Amino acid sequence: MQKPTVIGHRGASGYRPEHTLAAYRLALEQGADALEPDIVMTRDGVPVARHENELGGTTDVARHPRFAARRTAKVIDGAAITGWFTEDFTLEELKMLRARERIPELRPGNRRFDGQFEIATLEEILSLREEVARERRARALGLGLPPPGPIGLYPEVKHPSYFAALGLSPAEPLIEVLERHGCRGPEAAVFLQSFEPSILRALSGLTRLPRVQLIEAGGAPADCAASGDARTFADLLTPGGLAQVAAYASAIGPEKSLVIPRDTGGRLAKPTGLVADAHAAGLRVNPWTFRAENAFLPAGLRSSGEDAERGDLSGELRCFFAAGIDGFFTDQPDIGVSAREAFFGRPNASP
Repeated sequence: MQKPTVIGHRGASGYRPEHTLAAYRLALEQGADALEPDIVMTRDGVPVARHENELGGTTDVARHPRFAARRTAKVIDGAAITGWFTEDFTLEELKMLRARERIPELRPGNRRFDGQFEIATLEEILSLREEVARERRARALGLGLPPPGPIGLYPEVKHPSYFAALGLSPAEPLIEVLERHGCRGPEAAVFLQSFEPSILRALSGLTRLPRVQLIEAGGAPADCAASGDARTFADLLTPGGLAQVAAYASAIGPEKSLVIPRDTGGRLAKPTGLVADAHAAGLRVNPWTFRAENAFLPAGLRSSGEDAERGDLSGELRCFFAAGIDGFFTDQPDIGVSAREAFFGRPNASP
């Protein structure tokens, strides 16, 4: 069995504010095989890394009087949200903002970095990836070791139908930036992700880069709901649904409870058949998101009653390794790497 790929979820976001270059670099220093940036669009059509297009929760935009009038209410994928939104800012304006910790109540240590880091563009993330790759090659050469494999990248296209309706379709700008950095086929180790099937199908006509269908534990893809398509995420998980997904994607990224649910007491229960069904359809399985804080762990693996304290993430990962997953998204890549090495006990192949 090949060891699962460790994917730094928004970088090493358990240790630095998410989606900052500092978080991405730390993830690679901790041994992550790949990085996962969420991609949203600016008013002038630049792909940038934010968990959501709303800026109030992850930046200091509220402290900038010049942007006070841009606070507004919008409906995004059926949800009413009030705040500041990337599509109302140019890149030059976004660069005036500074990142802050998204969940300070669970990660109080990350608050010391508030105000230090800019919003990162996809271009900057790719440049960082290339810089670290050069450093790794030079280090391997100096030690007489074989050259390392490529650093993986899993960009997630957020709200593509919403942005397209604004005239800011992310597909073409995304591919343009990636191709400018030489990312054109499977050998580039770049995997394009979205919860919306329509953007993944559209990307198949623009690039040879592989694609990943992300899957929630409930509900339906936003593009399906908006177009009157009755399919839900659950429909995508049936053998027939997985066969349809395999026509435009090489992997699925399911919410982790779809691989191993929790029982009524909050403990991990018996694995479902999803991994076997997906593998039978020719799809890899990369569940999300593995976090070390007690608030995110199953009962029996928490260290205390304090949500912000860290429990036994390694113990949770061992159960998922045994279930046969191919990769996983984690906010603490160092714990993911050490848990993987302890479980499999041999060097990992290139992702």
